[in-house]
Amino acid sequence: MTSTTTSKKAAPGGYVAFVGAGPGDDGLLTLRAVERLGEADVVVVDQIPRETMISRYCRPGVEIVDAGFGEDGQPMTRAGRAKVVVTAAKTGARVVRLMDGDPATFTGLAEEITACRKQSLPFEVVPGVSAASAVPAYAGVPLTPPGVSSVHVLYPHGEVVNWKLHASTGTTLVVLGAEEDISNAADGLLSAGRKATTPVVVTSHGTTTRQRSIACALGELIPLLASSKMDKPMTAVIGEAAALREKASWFETKPLFGWRVLVPRTKQQAGGIVSALADHGATAQVVPTISVEPPRTPHQMEKAVKGLVTGRYEWIGFTSVNAVRAVREKFEEFGLDARAFAGLKVAAVGGVTATALRDWGIEPDLMPAENQSALGLLECWPPYDEVLDPINRVFLPRADIATDTLVAGLEQNGWEVDDVTAYRTVRAAPPPAETREAIKSGHFDAVVFTSSSTVRNLVGIAGKPHATTVVACIGPQTAKTAEEHGLRVDVLAAEPSADDLVAALAEYGAGLRLSADEAGEPVLRPSQRKGATRRTAK
Repeated sequence: MTSTTTSKKAAPGGYVAFVGAGPGDDGLLTLRAVERLGEADVVVVDQIPRETMISRYCRPGVEIVDAGFGEDGQPMTRAGRAKVVVTAAKTGARVVRLMDGDPATFTGLAEEITACRKQSLPFEVVPGVSAASAVPAYAGVPLTPPGVSSVHVLYPHGEVVNWKLHASTGTTLVVLGAEEDISNAADGLLSAGRKATTPVVVTSHGTTTRQRSIACALGELIPLLASSKMDKPMTAVIGEAAALREKASWFETKPLFGWRVLVPRTKQQAGGIVSALADHGATAQVVPTISVEPPRTPHQMEKAVKGLVTGRYEWIGFTSVNAVRAVREKFEEFGLDARAFAGLKVAAVGGVTATALRDWGIEPDLMPAENQSALGLLECWPPYDEVLDPINRVFLPRADIATDTLVAGLEQNGWEVDDVTAYRTVRAAPPPAETREAIKSGHFDAVVFTSSSTVRNLVGIAGKPHATTVVACIGPQTAKTAEEHGLRVDVLAAEPSADDLVAALAEYGAGLRLSADEAGEPVLRPSQRKGATRRTAK
């Protein structure tokens, strides 16, 4: 590239936002960071993979550029990353340079800003949460307890450090890097006079469900670190602050911390469960067991929707989120919106379905308070009254395999029911071979079943979960199906809802942790238990 004025001129509209991505937990992103990601044409990522963050906050079709490694497989230099950023922005693209942690600390921000200035590219810096403060917080280590007057943060890799400057007992030292960097820091501090009894906490993969911490005295750190086989990125806290971890630990003591939970459900339906599991420290893997498809012929649905608009029905009953989605899609196809529900009474089988209706601008008139099932909906549905009800007809958009309980009960109570197939459920394709092997070999700590069909379909496409895998079911009927398939149910939700199912699993996990603590044994996840055989129902 020549250094002429023309070569430096960027295409109109190009700019760069240097955005702090935080140390790992996507929930630590700032509001400004989310805003800039949503506007991006190109995202240049650093060394930590950010697939979930990008898929959640970026527009479809955004270009992702990996600036962690070059074409030769070697780590890219700061100058190389700056060139990648400038090249993308000069095309007129809105570029987000996603930087690990906070852009202003231990990154190539200075070099990349200089490169933008040389090319007359506008830029901004969106600060992020630094690993230096976030990782200790997630490890249960407040950096400035009473008696600590300063915090020193070091990234000593490749640098000559005067360790005497950091050996004061009133200082908390935070060291970022790999095993070699932290071991060198320990050796330097001991040589500089820091006491061998000084508390230390070292954490790898901080703020994520892969987080792992070890605590020891400074004099024990080097051999312990060598034997622990911890991965980078690593953060060490050295000083009296580290002694508070035993009382202040909150993240790694979550009831399902580190658990890998299998969620056999469609991706559209699994979001609430995945979020709830994450709140308890678990990582969820969704394995679709059914595929939702349109009815074979659209005639029934089209006739029913037209009848809804022309006043054919007194009630419409929604027994699933998929039913809401199917009707909404048909409305949009006909150019209709929620106003067509005026004068119509709406029933919802439960809270999740009700939420889908509210997202559409429709407030249900009827919903079971406790038993959120077809039977529960029937129990609270009023019988037909020829004086109070001007029309005796009900529209039920449902799956092709729905049971007849609700239809039969409504007809018995005087209603005439149009039971319409709004969507079909077919068994999904088998998951990848590695997922099937993980299910059968016990790599998952738990599986959560939300219906009998998820049990049947998972076993059909992937096989039975291993003996060590905790089986959690949403209700008695689902549990019965699991037992019929040779599984022993460990957890049963108090109420048939996804939230109660996850809460029951978390309570089970807390019980395992408490039992291990009382016995003075290490807390092991179900997948870490050895020597178990496949479990069957009694």
